[in-house]
Amino acid sequence: SVAPGVGTTVPGGPNYREAQLVMEMIADSGRMGSLDVVELNPILDQNNATALVAIDLVESLFGKSTLMRD
Repeated sequence: SVAPGVGTTVPGGPNYREAQLVMEMIADSGRMGSLDVVELNPILDQNNATALVAIDLVESLFGKSTLMRD
């Protein structure tokens, strides 16, 4: 329901906050060397909901804290 624009949904997968926490933990580690965004399908997306979630998660991965959000 959070990311409708993906090709393969996974019931019971991580929720948004869990994914964001993982991204923040990776950013804090300083060990990220590259990033590959996959499974984002604009044809399946609804009102860019999945794209906006992806942007938010990537921002977390590059160090944007939950406390800095609008």
